[in-house]
Amino acid sequence: MKNKLNIKKGDEVKMLAGKDKGRTGKVLDVISKDRKIVVEGLNIRVRFSRPKRQGDKGQRLELPAPFDISKAILVCPHCGKTTRVAHEINDQGNFRKCKKCGRVI
Repeated sequence: MKNKLNIKKGDEVKMLAGKDKGRTGKVLDVISKDRKIVVEGLNIRVRFSRPKRQGDKGQRLELPAPFDISKAILVCPHCGKTTRVAHEINDQGNFRKCKKCGRVI
């Protein structure tokens, strides 16, 4: 059975713990096997790259690193509040709903 996650790629989430606590960002990638997400502008790690050829300069790359999905909460696109997700199953399919405003996400 496929693992159902409440957060999907493109969602807006708010970080609940860590150095970026309270900041929001857009989900770039979801790694469902490890239950981790990558969020734009959050959990930034610095990576240094060496010069490729002589005369080139090395670079300092700032890349978002994955973090556990339990450290983030979904921000409803309709009401703008942080919310848990309700699942509704009907004849049209499976839908995610906001627990606060009740609208389909």
